[in-house]
Amino acid sequence: MGQAVLSVRIDEDIKRRFDLFCADVGMNATVAVNMFARAVLREKRIPFEITGTDDPFYSVKNQTVLAKSIEDLGAGRGLVEKTWEELQVMESE
Repeated sequence: MGQAVLSVRIDEDIKRRFDLFCADVGMNATVAVNMFARAVLREKRIPFEITGTDDPFYSVKNQTVLAKSIEDLGAGRGLVEKTWEELQVMESE
């Protein structure tokens, strides 16, 4: 069977830590990714639970702010040149 290349972008620190983990368990990143792909195909699912409950990005409050921002942008009411501090004040209102 022929070989193919899979190229992905990943945070430098995550890659470094992943490479160290793989070395600790006697493999490299290529072997680990191949094991993951085979598990996905065998089980026909991602072989671990994926949740967003601890990620503040998925909070109801943040999703509401994002939806309102998208609505405002669509209506031509986009925000221009707000500082980080101004955005934080807006969020707390």
